[in-house]
Amino acid sequence: MKHNNKYIYPKTVRVSIDGKRHYDIDSKEKLPSVTTILSKTQPIEKAEGLKKWRESIGDENATRIVDEAAARGTAMHKILENYILKEGYLDLTNVGKDAHNMAMKIIADGLCNITEYYGLESTLYYPGLYAGATDMIALHKNKIAIVDFKQTNKPKKREWIEDYCLQLAAYGMAHDYMHKTQIDKAVIMMCSKDNYYQEFVIEGEEYRQYKYKWLGRVSQYYKQKENVK
Repeated sequence: MKHNNKYIYPKTVRVSIDGKRHYDIDSKEKLPSVTTILSKTQPIEKAEGLKKWRESIGDENATRIVDEAAARGTAMHKILENYILKEGYLDLTNVGKDAHNMAMKIIADGLCNITEYYGLESTLYYPGLYAGATDMIALHKNKIAIVDFKQTNKPKKREWIEDYCLQLAAYGMAHDYMHKTQIDKAVIMMCSKDNYYQEFVIEGEEYRQYKYKWLGRVSQYYKQKENVK
C-alpha cells in the first residue's frame, strides 16, 4: 500500500484531567477523548455486567486479564504500524510473540484490502466537543474509511462491539469537519489471541445511525458535567 499525504493531521498533546484522557489542541482547548466520553456515559447494564465479571473471578485476576490484553493490544498496534511504515520492529517477549502472530493475521486477511492510506495514529477533533486518535484513515476496497485494529481475548459477536462502532463514527465525523470529507464507512479489523480474524464493516445507513447515537453520548457527557458543577 502507498501513503497519500492528501490530508495533514495536527500534532497534539495528550493530557490527563481528573484521571481521564484529554487532548490539548494547539494550546487553545483541552478536549475529552472519544474513549473518555464513552467511558463516562457507559450504560448502567454494561457497567453492572463488568462489575459482576470482576466479582466472579476476583479483582486480582480481572486486573491481570485486562492488563495482559492491554499490553498485547499495544504491542500488536506497534507491529502493524511499523509494518505499514516499512520499518523494522521485533518484540521477543511472550506478549510480543503473541501480538506478532495476531498482527500477521490482520495483515494477511485485513490489510490486503487497503491500497493506500492517508494517516496512521492520526489526531482528529471536533472543536468544542471531543478529540481522539484513530489507527488508520485509508482506502478500503476503493472507499475512504476509518480503520481500527482491535485485539480480543475471544471472538466477538457484532452486538458486543457497539462502543467500537461509536468510536469510529466519532472519528469519521471529526475527519469530515476538519477535511471536508464525507466518510460513511468504518472497518474494524479484529484478531483474537488464538489468531481468529474477524472483520466488521459499518457503512451506509448503519454508519449514519451510529453517528446519531454518538452525538447522543456527547450530549449526555456534557449534561453530566453541568450537573456536577
